[in-house]
Amino acid sequence: MGRILELCAEIAAEADEGEDGLVISPDTWDRFRQDWNDEDIEDAMALVKDSLLQGELAEVADSLSSRLVEVLGGYGTAKAFQEAVAGDARISVETLGQVARRVNRLEEILEVFRDGKPPDRTAFDALRRRLADLGLEAARGDDEDAAD
Repeated sequence: MGRILELCAEIAAEADEGEDGLVISPDTWDRFRQDWNDEDIEDAMALVKDSLLQGELAEVADSLSSRLVEVLGGYGTAKAFQEAVAGDARISVETLGQVARRVNRLEEILEVFRDGKPPDRTAFDALRRRLADLGLEAARGDDEDAAD
């Protein structure tokens, strides 16, 4: 396992991003072939690509989730929440519940990947409490939520 990690580290240092993913020069490929077969090199390149994409996904998800926590938190006040319940908001209370559940789960997952501090959840958590008081948080299960 240690050798493949060394190969992955070398590929990460040598590779450039091309139209079809990671690319290494023919000279670098030939150098790797001295110790590795083509299949191993391709597998290592795929691992490096997946790792880079996962890092990028975590960064983008973190940015999006932080913004959604802020936006949804705007409905955490009593007045804004009542407008949503009455149907006078730009977003329905059911949609608020669906998005809040997804963002909450995303925030839980992002705790593993986040380098910086998480967003201020005060208003967002107030919205989640109000949704729970309406029964929207507990009334729907994960199976139903996945179909939304």
